[in-house]
Amino acid sequence: MLAQQPVIILKQNVERTQGYEAQRSNIAAAKALAEAVRSTLGPRGMDKMLMDGTGDVTITNDGITILDEISVQHPGAKMVIEVSRTQDEEVGDGTTTAVILVGALMEYAESLLNKKIHPTVICRGYRMGMQKALEILQSMATKTDAYNKDILKKIVQTAITGKSIEDVKDKISEISVDAVMKVASNDGRKVTVNEEDVKIKKHTGATMDDASLIMGVVIDKARVNQEMPRSIINAKVALVQKELEIKKTEVKSKIRISSTEQLEEFAEQERNALKEMADAVAASGANVLLCQKGIADAAQFYLAKAGVLAIEDVPESDMKFAARALGATIVTKAEDLKKSDLGIAEKTEEVDDEEMVIISGAKNPKTVTILLRGSTYYLVDELERAVVDATRVVMDVMEDELFVPGGGAVESELTVRLREYAVKVGGREQMAIEAYADAFTSIPIALAENSGYNPIDKLVELKKAHAEGKKNFGLNVYTGKMVDMQKEGVIEPIRCKRQAIQSSGEAVEMLLRVDDMMVSQSGKGGMPEPME
Repeated sequence: MLAQQPVIILKQNVERTQGYEAQRSNIAAAKALAEAVRSTLGPRGMDKMLMDGTGDVTITNDGITILDEISVQHPGAKMVIEVSRTQDEEVGDGTTTAVILVGALMEYAESLLNKKIHPTVICRGYRMGMQKALEILQSMATKTDAYNKDILKKIVQTAITGKSIEDVKDKISEISVDAVMKVASNDGRKVTVNEEDVKIKKHTGATMDDASLIMGVVIDKARVNQEMPRSIINAKVALVQKELEIKKTEVKSKIRISSTEQLEEFAEQERNALKEMADAVAASGANVLLCQKGIADAAQFYLAKAGVLAIEDVPESDMKFAARALGATIVTKAEDLKKSDLGIAEKTEEVDDEEMVIISGAKNPKTVTILLRGSTYYLVDELERAVVDATRVVMDVMEDELFVPGGGAVESELTVRLREYAVKVGGREQMAIEAYADAFTSIPIALAENSGYNPIDKLVELKKAHAEGKKNFGLNVYTGKMVDMQKEGVIEPIRCKRQAIQSSGEAVEMLLRVDDMMVSQSGKGGMPEPME
């Protein structure tokens, strides 16, 4: 106040929340999001049905897909979703785990705040716990060969078990592992994989069992002329950027034609120019043409006569992908084509009754295509999400050559060992580290609940097993027994767990340090309430 007059600092449409209320709001938001995805965790998790404003329906149990479809306004909730998004971008799997961990860490922090423990003390304890957790995680990891196909298939099956496409998990595992192994590069010291080298194409029709790995490329186009061959063996593929058409002049001009002879000569000249383009393609030895632009009717006729299967208006991304898959060179115009520019494939074929051409059988392709089929769009979309997760976890293990047991084994071991560590630390930080340790129980508890078991009973059994040194023991969600997850083949990339621990811990630390939120409202109303 200045001379009894209020000093206006914030605009009238800014909603301000301070102190414990700000922390309570962020805690409630994190807990609400965790609760929203909690029931999807594990092999026996349930699916969510989501519908956006346009009426499109999505059915999935993929954490990041669910959170992306939810319309969230709360700033704290947006940060939690960012944790899930980062997990998806960096690892490809474990998005639900990361969000559940954030919710649990915030819930346990709330109980500490109620005991008048300062947020900075909680953050310090949580950070100490996170660093120790990463050490324990590393000690649990098992080394494997990057090209151990049996281990890689088990990794994939762990990632996709529980999804609605589980009936074809054996085939999807085989396809995903073969695809990644084919494009992986090894410099003698480290294996690296570019995720963009595995392209996923989806088409409705047929069944999920018809999914296949194409050593080449799939073009979502039909041949431009029905007179062209539908199928070509020993394909030699030309990639041309410019159109096979008579280009319009860039400046305004007029051509005066005063007689039918002149008109005929003009048309003949156009035909000859288009014939030269088509002849140039055929002369290079190509019997398949992918053109980034259009192909004129006359050029189509001459190409068909030469026995060339041509596709027009091919997207630039597909052109570049085809070049890497087939070992071809993209040329600017047809007249520049040489034999050395052509890509080689065993077969090019247009699929019956579908706008799709498959170019397969490339030798040593640097890129491959996974073709997914299904009876409905919803099923194919979910299959695509599963295959993306599958290929990403294979890449993670091939690059790191480390894996850890699943089934809640890692989280149970972290709970027991972190509590032992907390006692050695002492002070108020001990309480924060113990809370951090207990937050990891949220994962096995969710697994037990989603499988229809009493979560307290199963948690006690897990803690007992890990206290006895059985560090790989987790919950078998089908029998309810505690088993060695590594022997059961339930394994996950260490990168999934490491990223979930790091991103959840750092996000919670940022949220707990917030004691003042100022939110500008675009319309009327106060601070957006967290999801219930």
